Parts: sequence; structure tokens; C-alpha cells
Amino acid sequence: MKLVINKPDKLGAFASTLCMLHCFATPFLFIAQTSSIEAAPIWWRYLDYLFLVISFFAVYRSTQTTSNNFVKSVLWINWIMLTIMIINEKLGWYKLPETFTYISALTLIILHIYNLNYCQCKTDNCCTNQ
Repeated sequence: MKLVINKPDKLGAFASTLCMLHCFATPFLFIAQTSSIEAAPIWWRYLDYLFLVISFFAVYRSTQTTSNNFVKSVLWINWIMLTIMIINEKLGWYKLPETFTYISALTLIILHIYNLNYCQCKTDNCCTNQ
């Protein structure tokens, strides 16, 4: 919990990176299992939701500590897009390219790193605390 409060951008970049690696690894996991009757383990299939929950708290806390309003908006827009893409993939509403999911996750990583380096409030009189 301390990591979410003190370093939300590091947590967000890390969670988004793990999410992307999970998304990249899943097709290879299924290719490796083609000779097997077993499906992917249930914990593997629901790992996406764990990443979404972690990234929600990272985005929430990052938007509280950033001094850049544009970054606030784009963080939330990309988190919502990523959430919709993952839910769509799980429920099979529309056939969309995986590229959209990768772009959303990569954008979250980039935004968290950018926010970590350039948009942090240095004092309590910061515009985000008013």
C-alpha cells in the first residue's frame, strides 16, 4: 500500500509492463498447449483483472499527485480504454486487434514514466492540492 501512495507512477509502469508481458505470453502459452487437452489455468485467465485493479490505484494516485492536467486526462482515458479492451476480449463482444490493447498498455507505461520524471508536485501548494 505504501508503494501506491508514495510511488504510484513506478507501480503503474511496472503493472502495465507486466500486463503487456502477460498479453504477449498468452498466445505462446496456447500454442505450446495445442497438443494438450488442458486449457489455460484459471488464475492465468483472470490475471488481467488483477493488473487492472493495480493500475486503477496507480492511475488514481498519480492523478492526485501530478501537476499536469493533460497527463491526468490521458492517464484516465488510456486506463478506461485498456479496461474496455480487456473486458471486450474476455466477453467476446467485438473482434478487435490485440494491437489496441498493447497500445493502451504501452501508453500507460509511457505516461507513468513521463509523469514520474516531469510532472510531480514539489510542495503542498501545488495546483493539485488546491
